[in-house]
Amino acid sequence: MGNKELSGFFEDYMKQESLFFNKKPLQSNYIPTNIPHREIQIQQIAGILAPALKGERPSNILLYGKTGTGKTVSIKHITSEIQAVAEKNKLNLKIIYLNCKLGSSADTEYRVWAILARELGEEVPKTGLPTNEIFNIFRDALEKRNTLLVLILDEVDQLVNKAGGEILYSLVRLNSELKNSEICMIGIANELQFTDEIDSRVKSSLSEEVISFPPYNAIEINGILTERANIAFRKNTLGEGVIGKCAALAAREHGDARRALELLRIAGELAERKNENKVLIQHIDEAEEKIEKDTLIENVETLPKQFKITLYAILSVCLKSQNPVFTGDVYDIYKDYCFKCGLRPLTQRRVSDIIAELDMTGIIQTKVISKGRYGRTRKINIGMPPSVIPKVNTLLKDNLNL
Repeated sequence: MGNKELSGFFEDYMKQESLFFNKKPLQSNYIPTNIPHREIQIQQIAGILAPALKGERPSNILLYGKTGTGKTVSIKHITSEIQAVAEKNKLNLKIIYLNCKLGSSADTEYRVWAILARELGEEVPKTGLPTNEIFNIFRDALEKRNTLLVLILDEVDQLVNKAGGEILYSLVRLNSELKNSEICMIGIANELQFTDEIDSRVKSSLSEEVISFPPYNAIEINGILTERANIAFRKNTLGEGVIGKCAALAAREHGDARRALELLRIAGELAERKNENKVLIQHIDEAEEKIEKDTLIENVETLPKQFKITLYAILSVCLKSQNPVFTGDVYDIYKDYCFKCGLRPLTQRRVSDIIAELDMTGIIQTKVISKGRYGRTRKINIGMPPSVIPKVNTLLKDNLNL
């Protein structure tokens, strides 16, 4: 596109009326005033947390359910209401929300204590102090405030899987150490199984109250989308069947309302970029393809280093070879990359385990082949769409400094 064409494109864009009236209702951080199909859960949680307004420590709560089933939006809605009442009545109540998703700012024990200490007004470095020292800074700051702290740990299962259960043990133990302050924990998880990995005392304390969020069905998602679309888009900008298609795709993805809203928003953005005056079903298909690619890239970015080297070795071999690729073919290249990265190579058996785990993510596809008395090997294929392979390859190369 030359300068003149580019100038014309921007001029046309300025003249075009946006399809959106207000994009916020379709974004993941939007907290609606009405949360349909979650009245029972909201009532239960509100009942458990209400004693906080009388200075009593509520029971710890564990909320669980698949992604996009309304856990985060419900707890943020409830706690913002509680915070407003507490401020109005000058009550000493502090609510802190932490997202512990892998790759977030609160995905290690040190980072969690550092963020909590900062939230309580302490100045602490991002790194450098021993973990127990930063924990003591947070604990002392909490004690000084003479407050009831409600701590929401979103994606707590990912935190435990990465950093272990020690962090939860420290939080559970805190109430017995504090004299002037108290702490109530709200854990949000996609699966309950993560509690099998933690100390039984922590498990029983964290799970004082357990509330389940079931998946939404297609009709419920359709209603949620219609409600949000009415305030997000200008009139007559959604084509026929668009919301129904979004709802059907999300219901297929275990009732993920967050994904449905993202699909609708991205479809609107794609339609706008093409100067279209309506969002059509074809834009939903394009948006789904874009989300799948973005999710795949994000999954690759959060892989541990050994997984990245293994995947890079797989791509290197598969892209060059016309013949079937097996674990042994990948292992020699993998060792070479390890030496270049200054990492100690894992055994072939462990690399075979990593290949099996990569297969479970869908990034690659494998088939176990028996070699009779010579054991078994894996035949490996790339599972990613061809259009995304070059981007993943470049990402891995940059990440590994190869």
